[in-house]
Amino acid sequence: MAQASLQDKIVTVIGGAGFVGRAVVEQLARQGAKVLVLTRNADKAKYLKPLGSVGQITPVGGDALDDATLQSVIAPADYVINLVGILAPSGKQSFAATQAELPARIADMAQAADVKKIVHISAIGADLKSKSRYAVTKAEGERAMLRGFSPVTILRPSIIFGPGDGFFNRFGAMAMVAPALPVIGGGKNQMQPVFVGDVAQAVVTALMSHETDNEIYELGGPTAYSFKRLMEMTCDAVGRKKALVSVPFAAMHPVAAIMQLLPFAPVTRDQLYLLEQDNVVSSSAKTLADLGIEAQPVEAHIDDYLAHLRPGGRFAAK
Repeated sequence: MAQASLQDKIVTVIGGAGFVGRAVVEQLARQGAKVLVLTRNADKAKYLKPLGSVGQITPVGGDALDDATLQSVIAPADYVINLVGILAPSGKQSFAATQAELPARIADMAQAADVKKIVHISAIGADLKSKSRYAVTKAEGERAMLRGFSPVTILRPSIIFGPGDGFFNRFGAMAMVAPALPVIGGGKNQMQPVFVGDVAQAVVTALMSHETDNEIYELGGPTAYSFKRLMEMTCDAVGRKKALVSVPFAAMHPVAAIMQLLPFAPVTRDQLYLLEQDNVVSSSAKTLADLGIEAQPVEAHIDDYLAHLRPGGRFAAK
């Protein structure tokens, strides 16, 4: 796949201080780009600076939902990457504001600023007809991008895993203290976890190639697993034998309706709607392979980055 150079180009990464953002910023730095990272707290994002040379990576503090702030980082950019997404609403960060309206505003501002290209992160399962507001607003964000700006590449990852992830680390930590782990609906739903390094490589590849213009790619690992199997793998990686207890969806919905009223709710009704569907790459979709990337399996990484959760720590025998 032919690639343009990012050397000395200004790339703005919106929502770039998190788990995925770190990997993306590191890949951009390797390509010689000058990176502006819009994040809510620039001081907390200073850890990104050593990923590049002096002055190459600049965290910018501010709210992406504020027009003036957004304009300040898009106006100087040659390229824009949007990584903003939420799993549950919090305050003014609603699904509509962050996943539908923000992409539309980014597209409009990028068009006015003569940005060369946008890469927009969506999610497998984005669907205007879904029962999940998360999935609906992801689809609305995609539509806004495709209508408001060209060229854009949309990437739809499955569950993203790797050091610092919010999936295996979360359930691994639960396995340290909980007598059992719940598997909602029997854990039969299928997921196709994709390595964070592969996602970052896909972002940069898409940014640099005209062959990806106005295309949608679904990003998944080489294997689809049931949710139950992923819980078994997690327990094995952290050296904790735990019972996996099936909880019917019907029983979880009223519980989730109450839980979602709490800060940092462990599960919401919207997330249950997502779990009722498989989260795997469509057979007709363009994939990592079409970007020239060989997907890495969960088994290649999970034991290493969950080792600190094992009894006795990283250096204890598994």
